[in-house]
Amino acid sequence: MKILVSDPLSQEGLKILEDRNIAFDVKPKLLLEELKQIIGDYDALIIRSGTKATAEIINASKKLKVIGRAGVGVDNVDIDAATKKGIVVMNTPGGNTVSTAEHTVSMLLALNRNIPQANASIKNGEWNRKKFMSRELRGKYLGIIGLGRIGIEVAARVQAFGMKVVAYDPYLSEKRAEKLEIELVEMESLFAKVDFLSVHTPLTDETRHMISGTEFGLMKKGVKVLNCARGGIIDEKALLAAIENGIVAGAALDVFESEPPKDNRLLEFDCVIATPHLGAATEEAQVNVAVEIAEQVADVLESKGIRNALNYPCIESEASRIIEPYIRLGEKLGSFQSQIISGHITKVSIIYSGEVVNHEVTTITIAIIKGLLVNILGESVNYVNAPLIAQERDITVNETKVLENEQFSNLISVEVETNKGKSLVSGTLFTKNKPRIIRINEFYIDTIPQGNVLITRSLDSPGLVGRIGTILGDNNVNIAAMNFGRLGPGVESLVVLNVDNEITEDVLMQIRQCDNVTDAKVIKL
Repeated sequence: MKILVSDPLSQEGLKILEDRNIAFDVKPKLLLEELKQIIGDYDALIIRSGTKATAEIINASKKLKVIGRAGVGVDNVDIDAATKKGIVVMNTPGGNTVSTAEHTVSMLLALNRNIPQANASIKNGEWNRKKFMSRELRGKYLGIIGLGRIGIEVAARVQAFGMKVVAYDPYLSEKRAEKLEIELVEMESLFAKVDFLSVHTPLTDETRHMISGTEFGLMKKGVKVLNCARGGIIDEKALLAAIENGIVAGAALDVFESEPPKDNRLLEFDCVIATPHLGAATEEAQVNVAVEIAEQVADVLESKGIRNALNYPCIESEASRIIEPYIRLGEKLGSFQSQIISGHITKVSIIYSGEVVNHEVTTITIAIIKGLLVNILGESVNYVNAPLIAQERDITVNETKVLENEQFSNLISVEVETNKGKSLVSGTLFTKNKPRIIRINEFYIDTIPQGNVLITRSLDSPGLVGRIGTILGDNNVNIAAMNFGRLGPGVESLVVLNVDNEITEDVLMQIRQCDNVTDAKVIKL
């Protein structure tokens, strides 16, 4: 067995590999072609943020079993390509929590008290105290979007300054928020209330540019904004406009949409302070993640178990062969539910019936919960910690087994209850390994849970499906499959389309404006 370490890793992590007698090569700063040429010689790859484990690199590997990311973010790993080749992708979600939280609070203090600007001024020979007058943090509102590990740590630290914390997190219960002394609110209410805003979500399709022009328009004048999470969560062009328009009084940025930032006009403003992605740049964090990833990768190579895997459950190999199709179905059902529900999740009820009850369903349940949580919490959710994260958010998970099912040889039904209502999605396996979604709430359908899925709810009326098809065709969106369910002639119906292309918000808006359409959304699976 041999490991390639293609980014700098602390000596403590390398010593773990030495002590376990696992051969490794440390070759940082490899060019893409260089990495592609040598990757075939290695059984494992350990990276940080510098290496891009693209599909091209992954497909060039010959015996790669595991990719380990020393850190949380895995946006530099093509997880789909790794999964297709049976390569485990894992990260270290807890190693840099404290470091990132501390950096966020440091940026908050520096932004509020104009410390970088005052430092530059005094080094230029000036002594202008009035210019850098500021206000106390005590009694001010900090809004946090995303109450994962880091968001919670930030909240605890600013509360020590007497700040009031309001937060938006659809996966945190009111009860849990009360214990943390955090006011849980809807996003629109948060924007209108806060003096400072800090984002702590992963960067996904759902969170990219989640703070943009519309959101800045809801904020009160003089708000200050922080991003120590991922570049792209805040729309930098919209932030620039909000600063120019006087809505945003200051911004503290540790991350950017393009790193390092070049010709970025935000950096021209004195009210914007910035650091070069230093959230996890502490000696302790680097040691923590290095030791964790070295141990995790070594365990995989020595068949001692899988921890913090992002694309593979921790089950025995013989059992996985039988149950893997159910696991894939379960994660699709969870992901599907996460994209159609609204409100704070309080309860998940899972009903297994037919042949699936003959197997241990715990891992399937974990896959469902992972799929449900990962769209909001991102790569920090995996098969190991998904149940714990659900528990921390006071989400009740119930399993029920029914031996027989009259219609299907196997069936998994997932009902999610939120503070705004309930949602039911059911799925089955055709020919033992082909997943299908066969029910969405009261509608019975037959849909392949894959790629981009357009769901349109409407009143049943002649020509509606044709109008939707025309809109898609006019915008070069190809329909791969179509399913239709209705409650009866002239009443509610559901059109479900698998499409080959991305559907833009503009196209979605055109569909929503069709007569009799009550809702339309795109599910990404």
